[in-house]
Amino acid sequence: TPPTQKPIATPGKRRIDQTMTKNGNSEKKGAKIFRVKCSQCHTVEEGGAHKLGPNLHGIFGRRPGLAEGYTQYSKANKMSEFTWEDGTLFDYLENPERYMKGTKMKFPGLKKPKERKDLIAYLKKSC
Repeated sequence: TPPTQKPIATPGKRRIDQTMTKNGNSEKKGAKIFRVKCSQCHTVEEGGAHKLGPNLHGIFGRRPGLAEGYTQYSKANKMSEFTWEDGTLFDYLENPERYMKGTKMKFPGLKKPKERKDLIAYLKKSC
């Protein structure tokens, strides 16, 4: 049953080029960013284990809080009513706690737009 409360998080207002994964962004650099900054808490392969955070396979086109088998989501994630796509991830990855008030994800974010674009390029290929 969908929640009846207002969503805690809403999609960001900024928009990025929808073809950004084809505009010179580096999946290889994104893989390195993932390995260094994300892999402690997340996996990307299909059927991969959940860690402190959920496995990210299938994240594109899915609402937050719905990775099968992951039970540690915050109320903020469960109540969010947007879908993960390039633009929402771009905004979220800049500062997760500011984007989604109440998230359990304690990550300071990626301040450089190019790093976020490279990471998203990697996730699109890997997830």
